[in-house]
Amino acid sequence: MRTAIVTDTNSGITVESGKKAGIYVLPMPLLIEEASYLEGVNITNSQVYQALRADQNLSSSQPSPGDVMALWDRVFDDGYDELLYIPMSSALSGSCHIAAQLALDYPGKVYVADNHRISVTLMESVYDAKALADNGKTAAEIKSYLEETAYEASIYLSVDSLKQLKKGGRITPAAAALGSILNIKPLLTIQGEKLDLFAKVRGTKQSEKKMIEALRDDLNTRFANIPKNRLRVATAGTLETEEEAGHWLELVQNAFPDYPVYYAPLSCSIACHVGVNAAGIGVTVIADCR
Repeated sequence: MRTAIVTDTNSGITVESGKKAGIYVLPMPLLIEEASYLEGVNITNSQVYQALRADQNLSSSQPSPGDVMALWDRVFDDGYDELLYIPMSSALSGSCHIAAQLALDYPGKVYVADNHRISVTLMESVYDAKALADNGKTAAEIKSYLEETAYEASIYLSVDSLKQLKKGGRITPAAAALGSILNIKPLLTIQGEKLDLFAKVRGTKQSEKKMIEALRDDLNTRFANIPKNRLRVATAGTLETEEEAGHWLELVQNAFPDYPVYYAPLSCSIACHVGVNAAGIGVTVIADCR
């Protein structure tokens, strides 16, 4: 049984990097001033940041059913017997539910895992899935594993500006104005499937310190009994320069010297909602076969 692993760019895995790893990746669509783009195909992260800086109207979108099924059909044309599709959390997008409905037309061949993750934690799940498939696990077995371990991860995210949250109706205009005046940065967290407010701090240095403290607490409590070689610490963001990304990565690496830490840009779709210069940190328990 040949099992293919499929995800979308909200995992932080690009189409090109997916090819190198043997993973199929669906580029997610987004709209800029009513023009449609596909992430990594005809739009880059830097172009999205420029559009945000120019205060253009941006919004994320779901892939069309036709695009999803076309990718699945290509997987089977490549000789695979079955596939596991791992989209972003169903709590954050309707694409997972749509995929599950489409899978009904591929009985016994297409499985959809609702892994309740996004960004770097979803990325680790996808790499887990590929390792499990390479070790002979079936799509059904991998789906079961991913859903059983879905909550073995933690994310904290600092938003530089409240503008995009205001545009999305997630906070009131008055709250956004007050936050800008006081330089208040909301810290968000994903503990499982939902995006929640974790704390409010003033200034970038305090937000960085608070996120590092929160992750250290998770490592010392929730994940204290997990072997270090099964924990992945990562940073992410919509940081506009290599220097800014390198600074955030260095801070986290110095805070957690026992773990190899990497930086991954947040997907274009996520950038539409959090704006530029957002910074995040996360930890994931990975499969023991990696």
